[in-house]
Formats: sequence, structure tokens, C-alpha cells
Amino acid sequence: MILSWKNRRALNKKNNNHRLCEDLDAEINIPTHFRCPISLDLMKDPVTMCTGITYDRENIERWIEAGNETCPFTKQILNTFDQIPNHILRRMIQDWCVQNRSLGVERIPTPRIPVSPFEVSEICSRIASATRRGDENKCGELVRKIKNWGKESERNKHCIIENGTGCVLSACFESFAGDSFEKHVNLLVEILSVLSWMFPFVEEGRSKIVSESSLRCIIWLLRNGDLSARQASVLVLKEILHSDERGIIPNTLRAIEGVAEALFCLIKESISPAATKASLMSIYCMISSTAKNDKITSRFVEMGLVGVIVEAIVEAEKSVCEIALGVLDEICNTKKGKEEACKNALITAVLVKKIWRVSNWATELSVSILWKLCSEESVRIEAIQVGAFKKLLVSLQVGCGENTKGTVKELLKLLNVYNNRVDSSCLDSSMDFKYLKRPF
Repeated sequence: MILSWKNRRALNKKNNNHRLCEDLDAEINIPTHFRCPISLDLMKDPVTMCTGITYDRENIERWIEAGNETCPFTKQILNTFDQIPNHILRRMIQDWCVQNRSLGVERIPTPRIPVSPFEVSEICSRIASATRRGDENKCGELVRKIKNWGKESERNKHCIIENGTGCVLSACFESFAGDSFEKHVNLLVEILSVLSWMFPFVEEGRSKIVSESSLRCIIWLLRNGDLSARQASVLVLKEILHSDERGIIPNTLRAIEGVAEALFCLIKESISPAATKASLMSIYCMISSTAKNDKITSRFVEMGLVGVIVEAIVEAEKSVCEIALGVLDEICNTKKGKEEACKNALITAVLVKKIWRVSNWATELSVSILWKLCSEESVRIEAIQVGAFKKLLVSLQVGCGENTKGTVKELLKLLNVYNNRVDSSCLDSSMDFKYLKRPF
């Protein structure tokens, strides 16, 4: 049976010294046995299951990871999940691609063999042995091999993570960090770049990466490393803080000189969206209520974090905007932070603009910050001028969280003094819009 696959190709025609490109519809016939039974797409890495049916590796792995234990095609129970590469079929598909190259079909590359648990365990043993000997070159070679494995496929990453690589690399990092930061900087950065996608760790690995020597090394790289070193460091630091359920790590970090300055610089310089997001998350963990410390919050305020965050929020993507608003909300819980926020000329307009423009969470955070700042009369007047009253009324109409609803009503009462458009009695009721004096 032959199925049709429509594709478009461009025919380049030369006429004297210029080209004329025309797009034509081309019918490409893909043999049925070249298609994956799951996706019906051309297979790139065909593997055969124990039932004798061949699937594209990516699709059957996704099927198995979803908890399915049957063959998608035959519905038989899979006695084993072993996937045998179908090299003959893969070469047939590659030959077919070459034959149809003139129709715009690209040859599928020969897939790499996935890494096995045995290979991962073996390389971990070799890293542990090289670490005990203090062999930096050998450790670096093996870490780069793991890094390359991870780049090849998500399957390899899962295999690496599941076989205890994080614990081994954490121990290696702690060992060389305890010796000399500058002497082993290249190896330490390589390890961090791999560790950044291995969290969360088991307790053994976590205890190594959060030791004092490891944390001091991470902060040193955050302050003195190149761009790749700083990004790797902040990504790992974010994961460490995010997984710290007991709130111990922020207290340890506060004792290390230069943490606040390094994180602030990453946000101000914005070397990459990932680094900015990780820096904001790290700051949030350090100043949040679970690890509250007004001294570190004041330090961030003195450096000008409020202004930097407000500017970042203006054009930030959704996830960055949400975290930035979370940090700003925490800063406004302190007297010094609130005073600095009230001085910012853009903050009120930016907060009002973000209501119902980003996400529900961003809306709740924006309302929370406005509520904290509207104790100042100048902020209340500006909020009215930029349309806060209308947006808050809409928030009650379309629905918002119970906690936010109470804040919105209290905020509306404050603003109503300057706006005088709604009977104050309606703000104490279910907010029926028949009480509006005129439509908006």
C-alpha cells in the first residue's frame, strides 16, 4: 500500500544572470512500512519490539514512558521493553530518501546507539577513581563524554540521571573545589554545566554540592568566571535553592561575600534569558518568607534591584515576568523596599498594564504589589490615572482567586475615594455590576 505525502519544493531556474524560483506541489509517495504505526511519519530510528512490530524509537519510548504495557499496533502485552534497532529497514529508508532527493526529501542521519546503564555505571566508576587520584585531566575527559551523551538525546539524559551520575559528579566537584578554584576552573565549569540538568539529587549527592567548599566555589565562578561559567553556576545555584525545603542554604549563602552583587549583575547585564530567570529565582528563594532576612533584601534594594526589575518586566517573557513580579512582591514586604518602589516612576503603570496581560499568577502578584504601594497617596492617584480602577473591576467580574478577590475589593475602596464611580456598599457585597453609576 502506498500513502501520499504532500510537500513543497523550490525549482531554481537560471536565465542569463538571474534566478527565478517557483514553488510547486510535489507528490511524494512514502511506502507504508517506512511509516511509524504511532505517528504515521517517516521513521528516523526504526526499532523492533518483541511483538515483531517496528516503530520509530522516539514514539515507542514516549508510549512506554506514559505507562503503557501493550503493543500499540497488536495490543499484545509487551513481555519485554527491549528495542532492537532495525538496521535493514533504516538503510532502506535512507536509500529511499536519496532517490527522492530531487523532490526535497532529506536523507535521515544514521542514529547513534543510545547509551546503556552499564556504560554509565562504568564511566561513573572511572570518574570516582580519577577523583581519588586527583587526576584532573582524566576527570575532564570523562565529564565531557557524559556531556556529549546528554546532547545526543533525552533518552541518554534519563539513563545518565537514573544511574547515579549526579552523586559522582557532585563528589568530584567538591573534591576539586576544596583544592583550588583557579587551578581547576575548567573542570569545575564542565561539571556544573552537566549538573544543571541532573537535579534533583538524592541526599548523598546533595550533601556534596551544598557543602561550604562547593557553595564558595559556585559563588566564585558566579563572580569571576566567563559567560558560560556564570550561566552554569547560576543554573545550579537556582536548583540548589529551589530544592532546599528546610531553608538552610540561604543562610549559608549570606555568609559568602559577593552573592548579592553577582546575582544582581546577571540580571542587569542579561547575558541570557535562562541566566536572568535563574538569577531571579535564586533571589526570590533568598528573600522569601521561608528564609526571610531584611538585611539581604535591603542590600538588593540599595543596589537598585527595584529599578532593574521594573525595566525587565516591561518586555519580559511570561515566565521571567512572573518570577520578577514575585521578587518585587517580596521586596515590597519591607519598609525600605516599599519606599524605593514608590519612588520608581514606571512601577505603577507597569503593574497596571500587566493585570490580565500575562497570566493569572502575574495578575495576582501585580494586585498584591499595588495594594502594598497604595498606602501612598501619590501612587493611588497615579493608579487611577493609568486605568487601575477599570481593570480591578474587571478582575472581580471575570473571577479571580479568593485571596486576590479580598485584596482587589480593599484596593478598590482605596481608589474609590479618588474615583467616586461606584457606591462603596457594592464593594462589600458580591460586587453586582448594577451598582455601577455608568458603564466603562
